[in-house]
Amino acid sequence: MKRIALFASGSGSNAEKIADYFANSVEVTISLVLTNNPKAGVIDRARRGFGTGQVHAPVLVFDRPTFYQSNQIAELLQNQRIDLIVLAGFMWLIPAELVRAFPNRTINIHPALLPKYGGKGMYGHFVHEAVVAAGEPESGITIHFVNEHYDEGAVIYQTRCSIDPTDTPDDVARKVQVLEHEHYPRVVAEVIQAL
Repeated sequence: MKRIALFASGSGSNAEKIADYFANSVEVTISLVLTNNPKAGVIDRARRGFGTGQVHAPVLVFDRPTFYQSNQIAELLQNQRIDLIVLAGFMWLIPAELVRAFPNRTINIHPALLPKYGGKGMYGHFVHEAVVAAGEPESGITIHFVNEHYDEGAVIYQTRCSIDPTDTPDDVARKVQVLEHEHYPRVVAEVIQAL
């Protein structure tokens, strides 16, 4: 059985789609949900069993000193025999020590077509606002391996959606979220099966 740890900072909609995707799997399990936000919606989703009600994963809430000034998270993940770390709307930069502990075994989804609109501060609505302000004809998602820098790891998968001239950042966000929910669980499955 391969084991996934999900990291999320917000509502957890991508985490839920991933958990539901593997709900009936005999090969992959969601072993742990980690968050830096004690008010994150992902906590309630995980505790109630995500969307299908079948995947109940323990939740760990951690703070900045634990994440950046100790090896507690890496040690926990190693002790839990985690095979793949999946960032599903997690806002903090992954420490170099954790990247080294899980080389090519940490993946992220970004709500734009990298290398454009990536880097520190480029997340969520800030990305969609920048895309619309630039008059881009398309946006999309990028699923990539995580390294020591925001949004610079090797690309695993990209897909696109068109942007109409009248689209607002909220319109773009809705289009991009459809792509996230459709493709992220499948790509996670492909990555973990290749390990």
